[in-house]
Amino acid sequence: MIMPMQSPELASFTTNGTSDDEADPRSPRGIQSIEVGGQLLKALVRAGSALALKDLARAAGMSAAKAHPYLVSFGKLGLIEQDPVSGRYGLGPLALQLGLIGLQQVDPVRLALAELPALAQTLGCTVSVAVWGPMGPIIVHVEQGPTPVHVAMRHGTPASLRHTGTGKIFAAFAPPATVAAALSREGEADALQDAAFAAELEAIRRERLSRVRDELLPGISAMAVPVFDGFGRLALALAAIGPSALLDLGADSPQAQHLRAAGERLSQRLGALGRA
Repeated sequence: MIMPMQSPELASFTTNGTSDDEADPRSPRGIQSIEVGGQLLKALVRAGSALALKDLARAAGMSAAKAHPYLVSFGKLGLIEQDPVSGRYGLGPLALQLGLIGLQQVDPVRLALAELPALAQTLGCTVSVAVWGPMGPIIVHVEQGPTPVHVAMRHGTPASLRHTGTGKIFAAFAPPATVAAALSREGEADALQDAAFAAELEAIRRERLSRVRDELLPGISAMAVPVFDGFGRLALALAAIGPSALLDLGADSPQAQHLRAAGERLSQRLGALGRA
């Protein structure tokens, strides 16, 4: 009896391009062709704009001839669409709908809280999460690090826009009118007209890092980073607080890099594509 030849479609139903006999039994079973085609979607996300076929294929690490059938199928599903004039490929309506639904399902604070225990140990100091509340920035969670910090900071504590690392993140990235109103409530109505404060906020926007040394309490320093959502809005601030002798406020210090990396990971999980 002559056995039928296995079709290319069936051949692709393997795990990571291996045969069933070779596949790692501990690895989840997947479909190789979907994983390969998914590189085209990832390339479009990285690019952030529509691409010509040859450029998209190159970015995904494949030939144009190999990429085209995937794009046809993705187009039928609505994951990708081709501009009729330029011929460039961009994300389609289904991809946009999936993205919006994903953003609606994500809880920024919940994601941040999961990061805090490991972050506190990595940085060697106390870390916190803050969001914008009815009156201004408010700390919603504090994770103690290996070095205790004797500061009256707990859940629900407001953060000064002018004098805390957390507050300065919001002062730099929140809508100016909202910031101005909150500063007025703090008794700092003219703060945004202060040239030194304005320059500090501009540096924070450039570095994505705020730093405070001995400003509210002698011997205590802090730094904070922003976390953005998929619409480019500030979702929350991550801060590190510790003794000034133990917290290196250098913009490129290991502690600053770890804190910045945590903020960027959270931003990516919330749908942010990169710097605004």
